[in-house]
Amino acid sequence: MKKSVTIALFEVVGSSLCVASDDGQKVHDRLANALKGGHNVTLSFRNITMLTSAFLNTAIGQLYGTFDEQQIRSLLRVADIQPDDIALLKRVVDTAKLYFKDPQRFDQSVREVLEDEGDDA
Repeated sequence: MKKSVTIALFEVVGSSLCVASDDGQKVHDRLANALKGGHNVTLSFRNITMLTSAFLNTAIGQLYGTFDEQQIRSLLRVADIQPDDIALLKRVVDTAKLYFKDPQRFDQSVREVLEDEGDDA
């Protein structure tokens, strides 16, 4: 039987503010270790009052560069998350999946968009 692990963001970060990528890295490292061990992981957002995409990109988005989507979907669950934060998490995950599917193409597309925006100035 697989071991179940709960990772509480509030405990890892030590605050209700999950905004810094440094804190996201702490969460990522714990998630990655648990997933490598094949554990079922629940990521608890209890007591989190502020969440940013920078934090989520580091904590969760970069998992898609190491683990395949099916493995993440089968082992990782989120709990106690606010509806607005679910939407943000979904955007982060969708972007991460696109990025890690073809990082060079994604980077090129971003550069082209930024260059086009520079021409409008």
